[in-house]
Parts: sequence; structure tokens; C-alpha cells
Amino acid sequence: MTKSKVFPRQTTLDLGHAPEVRLSTFIPTGNENLISALESLGKTWETTTPTSSAPRFDQRLIHAWGPSGSGRTHILQAMVAKANDLNISASSLNHSSTPDEWRAASLELENSTEKIALLCVDDVDHLDEFGQGALFRIHNLIKDSRLQVLITTSSLPPASLRLRDDLRTRLAWGLVFQMHTLSDAEKLNALEKAASARGLNLSSDVAPWLLRHFHRDMPSLMALLEALDVYSLETKRAVTLPLVKEMLAPKNET
Repeated sequence: MTKSKVFPRQTTLDLGHAPEVRLSTFIPTGNENLISALESLGKTWETTTPTSSAPRFDQRLIHAWGPSGSGRTHILQAMVAKANDLNISASSLNHSSTPDEWRAASLELENSTEKIALLCVDDVDHLDEFGQGALFRIHNLIKDSRLQVLITTSSLPPASLRLRDDLRTRLAWGLVFQMHTLSDAEKLNALEKAASARGLNLSSDVAPWLLRHFHRDMPSLMALLEALDVYSLETKRAVTLPLVKEMLAPKNET
């Protein structure tokens, strides 16, 4: 029996090849005000001293809402990375976080009321009763601090969230931004920009084909781009449409 061609096995992806998750790698189209606010916050961190004037409480609360694929998780990861660069305490939680992780984040805030600290909470609309209670208490801690920052995200605006009333109200106390997804043209630009950041040359027909035949959300497209980078290196071939189709084709070994 003749065996069909066996393509090189995809290895574990080398995340060191992936562009860093930064505000600079986020396509801001439609979200310029949000990105401007986050960049201003980062610049404030760079110049703040123990004797600096504390920003108003409502300036230290940022809530971003929008559909899946709009980049909510990206901006949170980017802000945590910025804080880490400056040796600022930063934590990230979501609906999957354990009670112990919530307690640890709360304790960290309690112990650093006079220092800059960042807490990011993704997908607050999926928090269970414990998470909602913990986030409510954290809001109060940050309100009583001088420099602590809370950035939260959801798929709907605060007023429409099915959360406990006191938490839903608090999520609207600060700056609230609606996040917008990218158009097809903007997605093509984002893919080409990410490929360029990797030093990867895509043939002109690759990105449009991916939009027509693959998942259209940016996280999935970026993950595929990463896989293409690895596969291109394994096969020592340029990223052309035949290579893309080859990588995505079922691999039969009989």
C-alpha cells in the first residue's frame, strides 16, 4: 500500500517568536480614545513619585466593553506587561480564578495602599457570586488608596451586566469605553503588520484567503499566523497559499 505524503509534524509553538503583547501591537482603529487613556496611564506610572499628587479615583478605574475579538484581553495583558517593565505590582484575574487567587490579589492591594499597583479583571460578566463579592471589596480598597488602578472588561456595558447591583454601579464610576472589532481591511492590515514583526513575508493572497476560510476573530488569526511561522521554518519554505493549504489539510498516515 502506498502511503500518502506525511508532512512535518508541527512542533510546540515557540512563543518567543510571537510579537509581544503591547499597546503598540494593538490596532487602535475605532478604539483610539481607550488606547490614549491607557498610554497616558502608563506615562503617569513612569513619572510618579511617593510625593506626586494622586490622580482622582475615577481616573484610576477603566472599564472596556465589546464583543469577542475586539481585543479586551490584549489590552489587559499589555498593561500588565507595562507594569512589569516598571517593577509595578500587577495581577490579572478572570472568572476562572480561584478564591485563593482573589484573596491574594486583595491582600496585595491592602498592603500597598501608598504604592502604584494594577489589577486587571477580564470578563467580569462571567464572575460567579464569590468573584463578584471579591471585586466589590477590591473596588472599595482601590477607592481608599492613592495610586492603585483597576481595569476591567466585559462583553456588555456596565448597565446591562447581570451582576449584583452595587458592583454594576461601581463598574461605571470611572472611564468607560466601548471597544470595536476591526473591519476586514483592518484585519488584513493587522495580519500583515504582525507578520512583518516576525520577519515573515506573506504572499499577497495568503491573508485574504485566511479571512475567507478561517476563523475571523483576531486571536484565532494570530494563532494561525504563529503556526504558519513554525511550519514555514520546519519546511524551509516561504509562506505561500499552497503552504497554508498544506498545513491545514488533514494529515493522513495510511
